[in-house]
Amino acid sequence: MDYIIHCPSVEGYQVYAIPSYSYSYESYSYIDDYPLTLCTKIHEISSVPWYTFDQNDLHLKWSEPYCGHCEVQGKICSLDTNKSGTQCTSKPKIHRSGTIGAFLSVGTLVALYYVYSSSRIKKENQATIEKFLEDYRALKPTRFSYAEIRKITNQFSEKLGEGGYGTVYKGKLSNEIFVAVKVLNNFKGNGEEFIIEVGTIGRIHHVNVVRLVGFCADGFRRALVYKFLPNDSLEKFIFRAGSKRNTLGWKKLQDIALGIAKGIEYLHQGCDQQILHFDIKPHNILLDHNFNPKICDFGLAKLCCKEQSGVSMTAARGTIGYIAPEVLSRNFGRVSYKSDVYSFGMFQLSARIQD
Repeated sequence: MDYIIHCPSVEGYQVYAIPSYSYSYESYSYIDDYPLTLCTKIHEISSVPWYTFDQNDLHLKWSEPYCGHCEVQGKICSLDTNKSGTQCTSKPKIHRSGTIGAFLSVGTLVALYYVYSSSRIKKENQATIEKFLEDYRALKPTRFSYAEIRKITNQFSEKLGEGGYGTVYKGKLSNEIFVAVKVLNNFKGNGEEFIIEVGTIGRIHHVNVVRLVGFCADGFRRALVYKFLPNDSLEKFIFRAGSKRNTLGWKKLQDIALGIAKGIEYLHQGCDQQILHFDIKPHNILLDHNFNPKICDFGLAKLCCKEQSGVSMTAARGTIGYIAPEVLSRNFGRVSYKSDVYSFGMFQLSARIQD
């Protein structure tokens, strides 16, 4: 005989009172033997006589737990199984403000990085453009007025040298940039030397070639502005009299000779057109603060195509003692880049003889 009591139902559910086991004269029956599915034990009451389940009426009574004090504290009310009472537990904190703050912080950082990255890229692009423009301006010599030349040289107050071509003065473009200004004689020819020098040296840049910073062509007044080299020309070190001769030493002279050779090679092979100097001599080799050589004075230079085997000349040009034989007389062959090589060899020979 089985016992099962239908209790009052709760909304959506059926409630039953079932003994943990039932007893009859024929057999024993346990709760597991009932065809119950998806059931959950709500509460277990001990010490209930078995015969209670054999009655027509069964009264079950329970009280609703008091949760008012939990609600006042803002906590959750739950059953305390250990004390058969209620307990208050804290609600899980949902840090919405913290989550929103973190989201806004991340968004702000992303936005700031984007702005910074865009600004940096723009600045880098602008710097690239500025550098290009600066380099482009540096490729072409600046044209100065004669009034500017007077200001640069402080009214021609410091003379560096003088010759048949004109006079060289020391000048200053700024507190850090010093220049050498060569003022050409007004009566010297038709300006061919001036045109040649600006047209050749104004377009080339090499560590062993003097740099033309600018020029002046103001009426009949003409001047060339070079970067200032503090150690003057090689001539003053080679041809010094007495015990001060060759104060540079052979190792430094060897380095200077190699530098001049590299400069001549650049003029002959490194440019779009060959530049024949025709006046390679110690006087036209200037030395910077580290005694690196710079080829200067291109007033006698000529341009020719690299495919040409020689150039035509109407008159000899250069300095006696350094002029190649073919430049003096056509009987010795055609004038070519080899004429500069000859002059270079002669000035090395003169340097050894003087020492």
